Amino acid sequence: MADNEEDDEEEQDPDEQPEEPQRLFTLTEAERTRRELEPFLIEAISARKKLSVLENELNAVSTRILMMGGILVPYAKLAEKRAEQQTLASLMKSNLEKILSTGCVIKDLDIGLLDFPAIIDNQEVYLCWKLGEDRIRYYHRQDEGYRGRKPIDPRDLGPGDIVQ
Repeated sequence: MADNEEDDEEEQDPDEQPEEPQRLFTLTEAERTRRELEPFLIEAISARKKLSVLENELNAVSTRILMMGGILVPYAKLAEKRAEQQTLASLMKSNLEKILSTGCVIKDLDIGLLDFPAIIDNQEVYLCWKLGEDRIRYYHRQDEGYRGRKPIDPRDLGPGDIVQ
């Protein structure tokens, strides 16, 4: 029986690779990476918005065809839209892969929310940045979300806070 157990352990899926440890960022590394990634994030968000519009247009044509039982289908225009859709999807995928390859986590593509795994006070946290913020100012525990954000530096108050 022990031999079978050993055989089972040795037979692993060749495509299955051991999970790499999560990259941890210092604040300086995260900030440098954030600056490098910002253009890719903006481009991915833009591609996603354009894709959404295109998909709505293509769905509307499909619905019209179904509702009317067949209409003159503008094949050339549809082929052009499908090609544009594929180009945008490829662009978005490429940008997302660039972002994820750094070890950063995309939390919300709609608002451009990125998290950078880090350690603060011997606790695994995410350094949290949202598109439009001038730098990384916040963090939250990994089991918390955006609402749990706390300033990295207590003196670094958010918008609307008054320094006393």
